[in-house]
Order: sequence, then structure tokens, then C-alpha cells
Amino acid sequence: MAEEDRIVKITDVKLRLVSGTMPTEGEFWEERLIRPIDIYPEHKGELMRHGKTRATGATGYQHEAVFVQIETDEGVTGLGGPITRDIAYIVDSDFRHLLIGADPIAGERIWDQLYRHAIHGRKGNSMLAISAIDCTLWDLRGKAARMPVYQLLGGPVRKSFPAYASMLGFSVEPGRVRERAAAFAAEGYTAQKWFFRDGPTDGRAGIARNVALVKNVREAGGPEIDIMLDAWSSWDVPYTVQMSERLAEYAPRWIEEPVLADKIDACAEIRRRSKVPIATGEHEYTRWGIKALLDARAADVIQADIYWAGGISETLKIAALCSAYDIPLIPHGHSTLTNAHFIAAQSPTASPILEYLVKWNEVHQYFLLNPLKPVNGTITMPDRPGMGLELDPAKIEAERELRW
Repeated sequence: MAEEDRIVKITDVKLRLVSGTMPTEGEFWEERLIRPIDIYPEHKGELMRHGKTRATGATGYQHEAVFVQIETDEGVTGLGGPITRDIAYIVDSDFRHLLIGADPIAGERIWDQLYRHAIHGRKGNSMLAISAIDCTLWDLRGKAARMPVYQLLGGPVRKSFPAYASMLGFSVEPGRVRERAAAFAAEGYTAQKWFFRDGPTDGRAGIARNVALVKNVREAGGPEIDIMLDAWSSWDVPYTVQMSERLAEYAPRWIEEPVLADKIDACAEIRRRSKVPIATGEHEYTRWGIKALLDARAADVIQADIYWAGGISETLKIAALCSAYDIPLIPHGHSTLTNAHFIAAQSPTASPILEYLVKWNEVHQYFLLNPLKPVNGTITMPDRPGMGLELDPAKIEAERELRW
């Protein structure tokens, strides 16, 4: 075989577990969002939990994460993540054998084989594992080609674009809401997303608290900012319709995930009756799951998560579907770097803005040498090959490889 015809092969898949302590000032997670399980009183008061991630006091936040590293016989390596241990287990136990010896450039072949192998994993954690593998392979391809992933995807359509401040973990106490809403507007963010703490089982007092949250964000953030509101699958049809009527005067850009992901017909009914646009899709998977939402006319905005819905390869197909329905795709904000590369290669109307989870993306990017963060509410793309994802040894207090 001629040298130019030789096929590069994957030689190893490593799962790098790293841990360290992120410096913080004061309490990091001040509040959590409403959850579907909160209809049971014993769960309503639970604090925010993130597996092995926990606060260690006013000055430190102990954190661990797993990064996927795919190596080749040409010496080119891809890096992806972070993911959790349970997803890493699936990568190792279910999919490793399909990757070793495979051509890392043949992304469609690999994705199809992973999907067909995971006959009981079309959604949920198995798809999260497939997503992580796919994103890692895109990093590898970018490094092999010595160009950023957004260039491989056909971009850049634009190298800078707006981000919205997603306020998960911030207090919903009125005074602190007003302080933060004003501060982030002054920082240059033209949009903010806030997370409700109350739902149908919280009565009139809960409705009043939800309305007060939006009122305070609007008054403190000013008339020009967009306000997004997240119910995190914890409301129902009559409650959402009622809340939309109460909130319409504050001109929210959308209410997000009003009902559980499987209640597609209910979400479609809400969209028909709501005074506020509806966004959903964060907890849906693959082109087939998103197509069901689109066919039902259940959303004004689709929010598939690239690291959950099937990776970059699958999200490209989701984006094509959304464009055919004239519905924007604004990916859920699990991975800032991956989302940014994807958005940089999309039409500004097809994917207009990036979600930046102010606290959660700080955690997710802590171990990175070059984290990507908005400046004055704007993301500017770097020119580094691949995703530009590289770990910072100075932040890693301990590391070991996971195998099962």
C-alpha cells in the first residue's frame, strides 16, 4: 500500500479522571432550579447535587471530571469532555472495542456503528457516551488537519457572536436577583436566563414568587435585554398557560421545557395557547427525537445539547431538520467550546446565540488550559486546531486512568 493510501487507526481510548480545587469566594451554588421530583415534599428542599463535585468552603470547590482521550498510530490525539464516571463506564465497557482499529476520520461510519450497537441505548446515558466519543473525534480531526473544528464544519460564518448569561445556581431572592440582573446587563450581556424554583404544587405563593423573579429581572436588567425562563420539565399545561398570561407583560423571549420530554403533545398544546414562545429539546436525543418535536409544532426554539443528543455529527443533521422547519437551534450549554465551534459554522439566523451557564461552565472549563468565556457578552473564536481543548497541569491535583 502506498504511503499516501495508508489509513490512520485508533490505537487507544483513555478515560482520564482528574481532580482539583477551584478557587471560589463565598457560597458557590446559592440556589437550584425546580425539578420534576419536587412534587414530593421530601425532595423539594434538597440542595444542588453534582456527583463528586461539591463545595469545600468559602474559598474552594472540590471537583473531578473525566476527559476522553482517543489516540492514533500517527500520534494525533483527540480530547473530549468533561463527562461523568457513569458515562465513562459506558465508553469503556460498551464502545471501546468498536473504536480500536477504526479509522478516526470515518466519522459517519463510527457513529452509525455505535448507534446500531446501542440498540437499548438510543436515548439517555448511552447516547451521552456516543456524543462524547463523536466530539472527541472531531477534535482529533481538527488537529490532524491543523485547523479549528469550525473550519472543518464549513465556517467560520462568523468568528464572534453573542452569548446569553444562564443564571443556574444564582439566588432567586429578590434583592440578589436585581443586583445580578443589573450587573450582567452592565457587563454587556444582552440576554439572561433565570431558573424558576416554584411550580404547580407551590400554590399562589409560588406563582407570586415566579412572577416577582421575572419582574425583578426586567426592572433591574432594563427594557432592552432578552429574558429566558426555565421551568426544567417541572410544570404542566394549565400551569404554564396561566404563568404565560401573568408573565407576558415582561416580554420574555421564551419559557423553556415546561413539561417532561416525553409529553410532546402537551408541549405542543402549550405552544398553541401560551402568550410566551416555548423552547425545548434539551432532554431529547438524535434527529429522530427532535423531528418528533418539530412535527408536533411543539417549540419555537430547539435546544438539543451537542454532548447529549449525539455529538457534532448528529447535531449537524438536527440543524438541517430545524432549518427546514424555520426553527432556530440554540444548543443547550453543556460544552462552551463545542457549542461555539458549532455556532460559528451556522447561519446567524439558524443558531443566533450561545448559552453560557455562568457557574456551570466555569466548573466544566476549570481544568482547561484555554477556557472560552464571553467578553462583554460576546464569544470570540480562537484559531487553535481542533476544539482548542487542552488540560492545564497546574490545576490538576490528582489524575488516574479509569478502566473497567
